This record gives sequence, C-alpha cells and structure tokens, in this order.
Amino acid sequence: MNVLLVEDERAIADFIARGLEAEGYAVRAAADGEEGERLALSGDFDLVILDVMLPGRDGFSILESIRKALPLLPVLLLTARGEIEDRVRGLDLGADDYLTKPFAFDELSARVRSRLRRPGQTAATKIEEGDIAVDLVGRRAERGGEEVQLSATEFDLLTYFLRHPGQVLSREQILSAVWGYSHDPGTNVVGVYVSYLRRKLARPGSPAPIETVRGAGYRLRAT
Repeated sequence: MNVLLVEDERAIADFIARGLEAEGYAVRAAADGEEGERLALSGDFDLVILDVMLPGRDGFSILESIRKALPLLPVLLLTARGEIEDRVRGLDLGADDYLTKPFAFDELSARVRSRLRRPGQTAATKIEEGDIAVDLVGRRAERGGEEVQLSATEFDLLTYFLRHPGQVLSREQILSAVWGYSHDPGTNVVGVYVSYLRRKLARPGSPAPIETVRGAGYRLRAT
C-alpha cells in the first residue's frame, strides 16, 4: 500500500514515516501544501495523511481538491488544532478520519489499517527469513517458533534487517531507517542494539543470524 504523508514538521513526519514503513507501507512525504496537492492528485496513492496547517496551501483546500478529483481516496486529517469547529469542517469537506496532535502511533496505525481495509484484501502483516519472523500488527517476534521479547527499537531494527536479508547495511543506513538520524559519527547506538538483538536471538548450536561485515556494516544471514 502506498501512503502519502503531507506534514511540514520534520520530526513528526519522520516519526510517522518510520512507523508506517516498519509495518510494510511505502511512504512518500511532502513538506508543503503545493507539493502535497500535486502528489495527492497524481493517483499513485492508496491513502493520504494530511496535516491542516501547511505552508503554501492549507490542508482543507487540498482536501477539497482531492474530493473533486478522487472522491474515493481515503484521507486522514492530522492537526494540532483541537477545536470542534475544525474537526467538523474537516469531516464536512470529506475527510475519512481525524486525529489531533499529540497522538499515539498505535492509534494512527489502527486508523490507517481500517481505512485501507478492502473486502477480500489483506495486507502483508508478517515477514519471515529462515526461522525468524515478525508480526507487524501485533509487534511480536519469533525464532524457531518461540517468542522473543524485544523492545520497540529492537523490533524496528530486526524488521529492517528482515526487509533486507543478505544485504550489507551500513551504520548510516540503519541510523537513518531506525532512529531517523542522517549522520552521527560519534554514536555507537547501532552496535549496541545489534548486540542486544544477537543475544536475544541466540540459540544453542546455531550461528549468529546477524553478521558484522568489517568496515561496511551488518548483514542478516539469508537462507
């Protein structure tokens, strides 16, 4: 499923995008109203998450354009405004749902799933590689059929590895995908969390599923 996120606050946009990508969605982000409207009307997306307060063109205006051109495209409004009048206006203009900041990601995720649900269609909710599997909806991990207790960050890191089996992932790639950092040469957070994962995924007589590739990064052993 392809999701368009129109949000000008970088931290919020990164938070939402990382969370949705970890659950299997392809996310395209736009930081201003004009770009957001252009992308929304392209017909390339299954759902739009739309902030109301945007530079260039506000979310209400974009919503009106979407409803004229693509009346069936699901739109979830996202805003810091909490007034009843704004919620009513958004729904009257055709928004499918409405979330007020701050919000819990789990609630956003549930609303996205409900809007994308179609009869006879089920989104992929599980990723497997060898004897390792993650349930993206329940946020549960298993190895060899046994549940592995992971923190939220450990789960996101394992999911990223599972999406790229056999591929060498640099520390910078992992930092960006899991933590949202563009570059921070002074941190060893990736190495620390890889060690956590190795310890929790360890099984007697089984090789470590995550390898260190000297000078390059890390790789999940593909089967």
